[in-house]
Amino acid sequence: MEIVKISSKYQLVIPGKIREKMGIKPGELLKVIVYNGRIELIPLKPIQELNGFLKGIDTQIDRNEDRI
Repeated sequence: MEIVKISSKYQLVIPGKIREKMGIKPGELLKVIVYNGRIELIPLKPIQELNGFLKGIDTQIDRNEDRI
């Protein structure tokens, strides 16, 4: 667990170990949400990074005969 301090300008620094583990780069956007009494930062990744992450997933869907 890491601890950060809020500056007088309400800024914080994400510790290096966490930045490296999460692959956060300078200029990257983070979504900030309040959830269950806590603040969460969620990295917004470009859609191109998601290309192929479902490779090998079974896309076969059983359908009713009266549906197309």
